[in-house]
Amino acid sequence: MTSSADMASIIDHTLLKPEAVIEEIETLCKEARENSFGAVCINPYWIPTVRKFLEGSSVKICTVVGFPLGASLSKTKAHETQDCLEAGADEIDMVMNIGATLEGHWNFIEHEIHELASLTKGKCLKVIFETCLLTPEQIKNACKAAEAAGANYVKTSTGFSKSGATLEVVKLMRESVSCHIGVKASGGVRDRATAEKMIKAGATRLGTSASVAIVKGTVSTLA
Repeated sequence: MTSSADMASIIDHTLLKPEAVIEEIETLCKEARENSFGAVCINPYWIPTVRKFLEGSSVKICTVVGFPLGASLSKTKAHETQDCLEAGADEIDMVMNIGATLEGHWNFIEHEIHELASLTKGKCLKVIFETCLLTPEQIKNACKAAEAAGANYVKTSTGFSKSGATLEVVKLMRESVSCHIGVKASGGVRDRATAEKMIKAGATRLGTSASVAIVKGTVSTLA
């Protein structure tokens, strides 16, 4: 059983819905401070606002790039990453090019991730796979490409596609990367029991909007 403090430290407290407003962002940051979550994960627009709300805390700022489709030009993802870092982001969750992955363009995938890894060096780069759209073999190959390119984490899902993290996929991703690479389970992690199972399967980071319910062992009221 993971302690509440340890659980909180690996949670990216997440609010990525496009209709989010400043009151919700402020609440997100307040909850992150009160519960000592590892990070908040928000859309790039909110980075300057979140910097103010989290000032003086140890909570990191995580944001997303190429989100949620992953189909931006590589140079667009690189510019977006640079802008986010300059705005104050500590961690970048980039969406991998899913079409290129399905076609097996691994040199392209690796090059794109490497370009962003070179920009985030010294910080943290997580690569979102959208695993519900991939075969197990494609997931394995994507893990190898992400690690070879210098990513710090591989991540299951955006939360905007057909489904999110599953225990089977988290276990597969954990087995497909070395111990130096983290695995982030995101999408569908809504209660303490599921969070514990994801950790047991190999997740070292959790992305969820039900963070408070998870650490307190209550039932989330969020949709």
